[in-house]
Amino acid sequence: MILVADSGSSKTDWLLSIPGEPNRAFKSAGLNPYFLTEKEIARILQDQVPSMIAMAPDISEIYFFGAGCSSPDRHEIVSNAISSLFPGAYVSVDSDLLASAYATCGREKGICCVLGTGSNISFFDGEDIHDGQHGLGYALGDEGSGTWFGKALVTDYLYGNMPDDIHAKFKEAYHLTKEDVITNVYQKPRANSYLASFSKFLSPVRSTFYAQDLIKRGLQEFVDTNIKSYPQYDKFKCHFVGSIAYVFADELKAVCDQNGVHVGKIIRQPIVDLLEFILKRDAQAQL
Repeated sequence: MILVADSGSSKTDWLLSIPGEPNRAFKSAGLNPYFLTEKEIARILQDQVPSMIAMAPDISEIYFFGAGCSSPDRHEIVSNAISSLFPGAYVSVDSDLLASAYATCGREKGICCVLGTGSNISFFDGEDIHDGQHGLGYALGDEGSGTWFGKALVTDYLYGNMPDDIHAKFKEAYHLTKEDVITNVYQKPRANSYLASFSKFLSPVRSTFYAQDLIKRGLQEFVDTNIKSYPQYDKFKCHFVGSIAYVFADELKAVCDQNGVHVGKIIRQPIVDLLEFILKRDAQAQL
């Protein structure tokens, strides 16, 4: 059996390939090694996906792709945690950007963007990704992400910069105070996921001028800061993965069109396409 995982900062999608049977899906919290220790990752898996761990003796390969897995030391944190629960399996850990590239580009060259809780971008040469100077996280970057939009909404609300009717709806939805925000952002873990949770508020007010202006500003900032940093960005297809890209696909396409960006695939979750790519790659390697 082959187990594949696609992990963001908020959640992890797991898909298990069982020969002769339908794939089995599992979900757990996000397992970003920048925010979690090896022991914390193992504990989350034991608590949230015990039925998956119970199948450990039959799982031979595990391919984990995650946010925060961009360096060898971060790879080791995740790999050690998974290996402690699946001692008989081969474990591979790589970045969520590579997962997105496999799921969207396949073997073709292209630009791959992640627009979910956080945001990131890479160029895929058909074999591997080439990181740029991006992916700075929620404090310094994450342009156009759920965290970026959540932060903008919260600050607009607390500063009184929302239109009155939208301010009233936001207040009714969250009953938010300055003290709540300070505590959750500066004193508790997973501040990025906390901020990103407010981005869901954009959907019910999506048609308003306020929301449209905010959505397009965030996406334009992502294009300006990330996509346009590649000198030949207009020569390749630009693919998008993540909940923000998927939910606001219409606005994303409009912003990209205005900037000469050629949009390719826009998918919410890469896990199904990712598993298909890995199974096909393994089959070809055995020929």
